[in-house]
Amino acid sequence: MQSKERQSLSLPGPLMFLVMLALLAVGGWLITRETALFLVPLVLAFLILCGFFIIQPNQATVITLFGRYVGSERKNGWFWTNPFTSRRRLSLRIRNFNSERLKVNDQNGNPIEIAAVIVWRVVDTARASFDVEDYTQFVGIQAETALRHLAAQYPYDHYDTTGLSLRGNPDEVAESLAKELATRLRHAGVEVLEARLSHLAYAPEIAGAMLQRQQASAIVAARQTIVEGAVGMVDQALRMLSEQDIVELDEERKAQMVSNLLVVLTSERGTQPVVNAGSLY
Repeated sequence: MQSKERQSLSLPGPLMFLVMLALLAVGGWLITRETALFLVPLVLAFLILCGFFIIQPNQATVITLFGRYVGSERKNGWFWTNPFTSRRRLSLRIRNFNSERLKVNDQNGNPIEIAAVIVWRVVDTARASFDVEDYTQFVGIQAETALRHLAAQYPYDHYDTTGLSLRGNPDEVAESLAKELATRLRHAGVEVLEARLSHLAYAPEIAGAMLQRQQASAIVAARQTIVEGAVGMVDQALRMLSEQDIVELDEERKAQMVSNLLVVLTSERGTQPVVNAGSLY
């Protein structure tokens, strides 16, 4: 059964401080009357003194009475509650959790190193106090578990440019990680504000081979773009020559011109032209 936070029945501290002063005054007056009853107001004043507590900004106090949850106080200020209660202070401030670099396998089975930064805060003090043993440790373990599960769902990279990957889609991957963490940490009364990968790399034993593969893929993609552009330019050149009647070429000369233009446009080095000073043929 999950716990649920509720407001505690706390009284303003200044009001109870005045009551305590009144009891002390009554006790002092009874002492002057030389009666044993002076102990009653003094004991009551001491009990009131034990019930004061202060809440700083972005903090909360969880109150229990003889093992039973009484409630939580979130408002800032000076308060008083039953002096026989136990009070535990929790921070509601936003926190960062930086996971350590984990060595895991991606969807394709490649060993990779991955780490994440998680931004979180406590939103339900009852769950954080009673439903988990240590909510800060719980956040760390669940973040590591979610990160391992995330890495197994996506490949490190997609070389065919289709589908999601850890390297190519950081925003989608971060959103998926945040959703999974929100589900896991809900039991501890923790809200995930942001989750992003802070480190992503191939494991050292395959980093060199994967770098060569990435370079080869980049070269192939670049050459493909160059060829597509060159074919378009050759097609445009032939159409303009034909439409403007600059020169009439037969099929053999067109093929030779296409070959020469493709060599010029796709060559990695500057080509040396050969000037024909005679006839076209």
